[in-house]
Amino acid sequence: MLRRLLHSSWKTMPVTIEQFPFGKLPSGQEVSGFKLANKNGLEVHLMSYGAAILKILMPSKQGRVDDVTLGFEDIEGYLNKSPYFSVSCGRVANRIAGGKFTVDGKEYSLAVNNGPNSLHGGIKGFDKAVWGAKQVGEDTVVFSHVSPNGDEGYPGELSLEAEYSLNDENQLSLEYRATTTAATPINIANHTYFNLLGEAGGTVESHEVEVKADRYLPVNDVQIPTGELADVMGTPYDLRARVRLDSQMFDSDGGGVPGYDHNFCVNGTAGTLRPCASVWETSVGRYMHIETTQPGVQVYTANFLDGSLFGKTGSRYVKHAGVCFETQNYPDAINQPSFPKSLLRPGEKYNERTVYTFGWDS
Repeated sequence: MLRRLLHSSWKTMPVTIEQFPFGKLPSGQEVSGFKLANKNGLEVHLMSYGAAILKILMPSKQGRVDDVTLGFEDIEGYLNKSPYFSVSCGRVANRIAGGKFTVDGKEYSLAVNNGPNSLHGGIKGFDKAVWGAKQVGEDTVVFSHVSPNGDEGYPGELSLEAEYSLNDENQLSLEYRATTTAATPINIANHTYFNLLGEAGGTVESHEVEVKADRYLPVNDVQIPTGELADVMGTPYDLRARVRLDSQMFDSDGGGVPGYDHNFCVNGTAGTLRPCASVWETSVGRYMHIETTQPGVQVYTANFLDGSLFGKTGSRYVKHAGVCFETQNYPDAINQPSFPKSLLRPGEKYNERTVYTFGWDS
């Protein structure tokens, strides 16, 4: 097993964990679910398919408990047509230009599944794998997966873990760890769609957000960064002060449609846990603060949901029904030398952590 990172500031407190079945793949392979619950009424449900978040049940100031993540009630929904609802994306999350990269003088070609680019690891990324799963201690579930050499075109055998921990301070910690047998690009990200009104709450346009980023990455017409780290000042990407999404998001081009689908360069030193983003929904009194060790966060406002998918309670998922805060390295970093290092070599350890702190008014 990969060594667990010790978190000196992480306070482990008693929570309950229950394991439950969450269906089977057509092959007969079973999918496991886990429910983590703390004393405050916060519940986090996980599944081994895609090392994913199934539900986050969160109280409100009105005393109502809602699931604040988009997704499906059964495994069939995730198998049939899921736009990466709450899964762990990899081997490289986000886009690689042209589905090509070069390592140590050798060019590698990947499947292209997003226009001319490779997205979220390719045709069958980590989101479509059944990970091993086990409970560790009283408050933690660890998922594990081995990606073989040549998987989706990537070099090296990659051994990885996704560790979820919950405590009574309403903090959900997600840590990704990996080692490799050959030099490979790596960028693992969670793709949860949040809606603090509840997953059946309609759009997130009334949500207020704040992103701790002085710079963002402009992109070309196929969503690949141009290489510039642009100042957010005077642009729709200036989210440094708390602002309603609908006051600025429609001035942004999120892949040919209005909305955000952009990487923000998180202030501070990458590799250290620091504030990244916050989101509030004042009508129900819910909020979430995010900290991360990653250099960036992709803010995505579900621009391509079109009402054709129905969620856990039968609700129709319309455009902008959720907002993602995908903590990760910069997109296409393997092809852009000025971006943060994205290459993992044998003997090195990949270790990135994100902490979500949930809260609600009493």
